[in-house]
Amino acid sequence: MKAIRLKLRQASANYRREETVDNKMTYPLPPFSTVIGALHKACGYQEYHPMDISIQGKYGSLKKKVYTDHCFLNRTENDRGILVKMVNPEMLSSAYVEVAQAKKAQGNDFYKGITIDVKNEELLQEYRILRKRMNETLPVFKKKRIEGSFKPKLKKLKASMKERKQRLQEDKERLESIKKREKEISALEKRVKQRLQEYEKEYCTIPYSYFRTLTKGPKYYEILTDVELVIHVRADDEVMQDILDHIYNLKAIGRSEDMVEVLEACMVELQEPEEADDVEELSYHAYLDMNAVNREWLIITERQGISARGTRYYLNKNYQIEQGKRVFCKKSVVYASGYTINLEEDGPFENIFVDPVGNGQAYIVNFV
Repeated sequence: MKAIRLKLRQASANYRREETVDNKMTYPLPPFSTVIGALHKACGYQEYHPMDISIQGKYGSLKKKVYTDHCFLNRTENDRGILVKMVNPEMLSSAYVEVAQAKKAQGNDFYKGITIDVKNEELLQEYRILRKRMNETLPVFKKKRIEGSFKPKLKKLKASMKERKQRLQEDKERLESIKKREKEISALEKRVKQRLQEYEKEYCTIPYSYFRTLTKGPKYYEILTDVELVIHVRADDEVMQDILDHIYNLKAIGRSEDMVEVLEACMVELQEPEEADDVEELSYHAYLDMNAVNREWLIITERQGISARGTRYYLNKNYQIEQGKRVFCKKSVVYASGYTINLEEDGPFENIFVDPVGNGQAYIVNFV
């Protein structure tokens, strides 16, 4: 059976575990979805092309790197963090201008200028005008002019017209005139409400949303160094040829800065385990299909008398869009080293192959 063998090297990498936040932990090898996504991007695919992946490899060391995290709160706070104004708030941009910074953990006030370090006086004044308009001017106008004057008069007028309609049931001409007037009053009420909403949106809500609260703090990345990957890909002939044709478009796996050096990219002929010659297996650390381990098609060697089963992960492979959200297909795997094919078991071995590389050596390939 034909497949592609990729041998890659990365000076450093973080294959982030999605459930980690403050310490962005890494998987020991890239998940299937990460590799599939990188190959799709290299080929310029806009939709999913089915492929099965075998991932094995090793790394030199694991380090922890400190970085400054920039977090925009989901609301603008007046007493903490850093007050900023977004440069392009209507675009997918995180560019901002610092307006002022709180000096203490609590008791600060950007609006009143209490214990703050002003970075941009002009933008701070704009913020204060908007905040005053939202919290003082507009509420007072609504309370006095709308709730205190306009609505009571309108309510009184409606009651008067209702009473007149009851008295003039027999006078069709005057009754029709009253109904017409009621429609005009109803339309006026809607116009006032709509104009108030438009004013609030245009001069309060939208411009105020351009101001955000930014918090900064130390967080951590786990970084793998001196990463070596051996990846086998099984797909349609056309897809595999596309991968070979565009393999040097593969720039990174993991983060955008985790650059990839392509050491080898070739089409290979895989062998069934029972048909493979007697070869020395190049056993890297690998993701092994949990089903193959449970059925003892793949045997993980014992260490110091302890049955070593490796580390179990549920890794993303591909996804479907359901109700506007990505729903990933999860694969149960074991991350392990020192494994071999149990040829004493009766075949056929599903998704397990041997890739001879010469000099009496071969890779064990377990597609997931």
